Amino acid sequence: MLRPERMSKVSVTGSKRVMDEAIETIHGLNLVHMVDYDDRWAGFRPGDPADEAESISEKLVTVRSIESILDVEEEDGGPSRIVTDEEIDAEIEDVRGRVNELDDRRVALREERREIDDRLSSVRPFAALGIDLDLLSGYDSLETRVVEGNEAAIEEALSSAEGVEEFETFAEEGVVAIFAHPTAGHEDVLEDALVGLEVTPLSVPDAESSPEEYVADLERRKREIDEELSELDGEIEELKLDVAGFLLAVEEQLTIDVEKAEVPLSFATTDRSFIAEGWVPTERYGDLESALEADLGEHVECEELERVDYDDVASGHGHAHGEDPSDAGDGDRQSATAADGEGQSAEVRPDGGRSASESSMHGDEPPVVQDNPGYAKPFESLVSIINRPKYSEFDPTIFLFLTFPAFFGFMIGDVGYGILYMAMGYGLYRGFDSDMLRSLGGIGIWAGIFTFVFGILYGEIFGFHIIADVLWGGSAPIHKGLQPYHGNWALGWLVLSLLIGMLHLAIGWVLDFVENYQSHGFGDALGESGSWLLMLFGVWGWIFAGTPPFGAAPSLLYGSESVFAGNPFPLGFAGFPTVVGFVGLAAFFAGLVLLVRADPVEGVEFLNVLVNVLSYTRIAAVLLAKAGMAFVVNLLVFGVFVVGEGEEAEWHFGTGHAPSYYLEQGTYHGHEVTEVMFGGLFHSGVGGILAGILILVVGHLFVLVLGVTSAGLQAVRLEYVEFFGKFYDGGGESYEPFGHDRSHTTE
Repeated sequence: MLRPERMSKVSVTGSKRVMDEAIETIHGLNLVHMVDYDDRWAGFRPGDPADEAESISEKLVTVRSIESILDVEEEDGGPSRIVTDEEIDAEIEDVRGRVNELDDRRVALREERREIDDRLSSVRPFAALGIDLDLLSGYDSLETRVVEGNEAAIEEALSSAEGVEEFETFAEEGVVAIFAHPTAGHEDVLEDALVGLEVTPLSVPDAESSPEEYVADLERRKREIDEELSELDGEIEELKLDVAGFLLAVEEQLTIDVEKAEVPLSFATTDRSFIAEGWVPTERYGDLESALEADLGEHVECEELERVDYDDVASGHGHAHGEDPSDAGDGDRQSATAADGEGQSAEVRPDGGRSASESSMHGDEPPVVQDNPGYAKPFESLVSIINRPKYSEFDPTIFLFLTFPAFFGFMIGDVGYGILYMAMGYGLYRGFDSDMLRSLGGIGIWAGIFTFVFGILYGEIFGFHIIADVLWGGSAPIHKGLQPYHGNWALGWLVLSLLIGMLHLAIGWVLDFVENYQSHGFGDALGESGSWLLMLFGVWGWIFAGTPPFGAAPSLLYGSESVFAGNPFPLGFAGFPTVVGFVGLAAFFAGLVLLVRADPVEGVEFLNVLVNVLSYTRIAAVLLAKAGMAFVVNLLVFGVFVVGEGEEAEWHFGTGHAPSYYLEQGTYHGHEVTEVMFGGLFHSGVGGILAGILILVVGHLFVLVLGVTSAGLQAVRLEYVEFFGKFYDGGGESYEPFGHDRSHTTE
């Protein structure tokens, strides 16, 4: 749970004669995370892909291209089927021909339609002029231009232009047609005359009709193309329905074939033998060994090189150092090759002449298979946003499961919102195939459950205290502290947030202590992690004791007014004795000395034990903010009347009668009604009722969404920044076994 599944490094050695059979067996298990050979052993070289690898890859590219053209999705596949090489070769060319013919027609029509759109865009300015297109060009003695510009400026330029004997302009909606007769011996007079003017030349379409007729012809052809495209799309959709299942099955089979054909590239090989290495979960090594023995007998040798301990990886020792696989394994490899009649004393030693420290292909950390119970699995997605945990470090998923929903639920704490969050989470979990969305759905369900539970304890549903009246006899066991009468609860939650922060951070530093102890020993663990724990508990022990030299702590932490002395928590705690404060102060400075000795740079951040804990007060702040927002929505809709005064005041919604009614009555349940805070829209006529319904629905939906963006994000921030920052780096390699989970094919 706190550690990933334990992994074993395995080696499969055998004759090249049986390499293909070994690949088939290993692939069928979908179990071994292959390790690439790094060309470090004398006499060995990386293997070559199978001869058919290139042709299979080309077929796979073809199939994926066809799927892209037809827009084939995973859900378009039918029942699983068997596809043979003969069927692939016979059918795929026929399907490609049919698809290409339809796609070529579609591309040609779309191109023609695009050209029509361009021509329509270019001719529309001419329609405003009302001049036939054939009259705008083709003259021997006249020069013509059509431009977008200012007619007056153009006429002024033409009047003073050299070589223009006479001219005429026609303008509509900023489009100007210019006709000019040049004087004898002058050419291109319009081009010279328009230099320097802010005009945009327009090309005259090659047509003899009026612009209106030209546009009508183009629009008619455009509609014809749209009809042809619609019919063509129908043909393509029909073809897609016919061949989608076949294409998906072929793609899957070719993908599997490519994986098998190219995997020898990760093997170490000689002319006669091969060695493949990889990682398997330790508890499943027996499955690999049994399968290879059943299929290939003595023709291959399967060996467990090492069972990797977490502390060995953390300490930086290479995997081959736990035991020397060459003591037994290399002899086994020699005999495995000899069993095929190819084990002549060897052109090369089967171990490549390796020393004990080189007996494995490389010493990287094992891939990570997170080992969390099913109920905590959704929270792995939150961890993966930062990075997958390394094999050598603790997996924080279970801590996220224990704290994130609790933080969220505590801050929102409402039965109504909790039910909606659970419903939203269930919708995500059941309605999507995406692993990430399903995980977010699971997180939403847990967040909703905790919101519901805290809502029961607060006695609230959508901000109303109905639950408190029904279950708790009018007074819930805990209160959010929004109302003056329960104001001391707000201070209580503020202090409780500090204690939550201390505990959360302490867990992080304890985990860091363990990791440092395993990798570097007690001295480093004490200096780099224990020092922070000493400073954390030391400085806060000093604060809660109200010890000099800086005077007493705030009254909510120490003394008779402490929140734990009945204000509101009746625990009888009024602070630590002074001697505890002095001990805490000494522990703080001792921790600071240890930290500076271990890492002087980190010493400048010693106030983190104070600042990081104070950061958790955002929990109490969001609690009050969300309660206040729900209160305002209900205040606007139902109105509020006040019972009592000052710190004894209680606020009640006018759900049964208008707040003014209770003020006229003078008392409410035997207590004096002192004022009306707001009359409420529901008590102000039909228009107010309609506006109130809108505000009630939209307002609570707004609070619901802000619960995710405020409570959710603040809880995530505390996890990522404050908690993870104490012990977690991430960067582990994902476990990707050699194999394939078939969806569209059967063997």
